[in-house]
Amino acid sequence: MFKIESFNQKMNKTIEVFNTELNTLRTGRANSNMLDLVKVDVYGQKMPINQLGTISTPEPRTINIQVWDLNNVPLIDSSIKKSELGLNPMIDGQLIRLPIPDLSEERRNEMKKMIKTMGEKCKISIRNIRREANDQLKNLLKSKEISEDDEKKFEKEVQNFTDKHIKIIDEKVVSKEKEIMTI
Repeated sequence: MFKIESFNQKMNKTIEVFNTELNTLRTGRANSNMLDLVKVDVYGQKMPINQLGTISTPEPRTINIQVWDLNNVPLIDSSIKKSELGLNPMIDGQLIRLPIPDLSEERRNEMKKMIKTMGEKCKISIRNIRREANDQLKNLLKSKEISEDDEKKFEKEVQNFTDKHIKIIDEKVVSKEKEIMTI
C-alpha cells in the first residue's frame, strides 16, 4: 500500500539538511554552527571540531575553541585555514580564537549565489522525492492495488507536499540572503 507520510518525512529531512547547510554559512556574526562542516584529520579519522574541544561565542564577532588535547591545536588550526570559511585562527596555548571579519560586498554577493545554489539543490531533491512517489503510484495502479481515483488523489497530495516544501525553501533562501546583506 502507498504510504504518503514516508514521502513527507523524506521531504522534511531534506529541509533539515538544508537548514544545517545554511547555518554553516558565515554571516557578519559569530555562530558556532559555522564550524560544523570543518573536519579535522586526527586519531586516524576525520572528526568535527566540537568533538575535539569546547566551542563558544563570547562576543558577537568572535568564536573561541578550547581544545582539550594540546597536540590537536595545530591540526584544528590548519583545518580551519583550509576550509572555505575565510577565517584566520589566533592560537593562545590550548585556546583558538576566531575573529569574524566584516563581509565585503563582493563576498556577500558570492554568498547570495551560494545560498541560491544550495536552495536549488534542495528543491531538486524534493522534486526527486515527488517523482519517486509518483512512480510508486503508477506501479501500484499497474498492479491494480489502487484505483485511478486513488492514484489521482495521492498524486494531488504529493504535489501539495512538494509545493509546501518548495515554498519553505524559497522563504529560507530569502531570509538568509536578507541576513547576509544586512550590515
